[in-house]
Amino acid sequence: MTDTRPAWSRGDRVRAAAVLMAGWVALLWVLEVVDVATGHALDGYGIVPRTPSELVDAVPSAFVHFGFSHVAANSVPLLVLGFLAALGGIRRFLAVCALIVVADGLGVWLISPADSNTAGASGLIFGLFGYLLVSGFVERRPLGVLAGVLVAAVWGGSVLAGLAPTQSGVSWQGHLIGLAAGVAAAFLLRRRPTRSRVPVV
Repeated sequence: MTDTRPAWSRGDRVRAAAVLMAGWVALLWVLEVVDVATGHALDGYGIVPRTPSELVDAVPSAFVHFGFSHVAANSVPLLVLGFLAALGGIRRFLAVCALIVVADGLGVWLISPADSNTAGASGLIFGLFGYLLVSGFVERRPLGVLAGVLVAAVWGGSVLAGLAPTQSGVSWQGHLIGLAAGVAAAFLLRRRPTRSRVPVV
């Protein structure tokens, strides 16, 4: 039998990536509206370090923010970086995001300052930056390399500033762990060369 499943066109990939990221960012805004309407009840889903019960917030913390200015600052980079990463395939993109979010949440729980409360999508954003920065080189894809260079040119300065431990109220630990997790994801989830297969009739 031959494989008759239709292959996704480039246009399909673009539309799927755009819809996914527009929905993702819209969800963050909806959650912040709910947070404000409930007297910031969702802020409790942030991560308080080294408290065992807070481990369950490792994933939810990436979706809640501390005010509209916080979610606004994260919206554009998440939309753009997520869109570029999702062009490589939705399933792989979701696997990359899962790895980054879980690793970042656990790392923040482990090393952030005591009595802090960390939340927001910035760890994922730094992770997607790291993923896009190196995945093209890892997979030897010219377009991926170009995307990494462009991402570095546009957001490289902001990323370096976000890693500085001197900024108050900024989780540089979460940024650093997210960045490292994104680079790791580029290696762990890289595409393997496919061998040509002879169709079986």
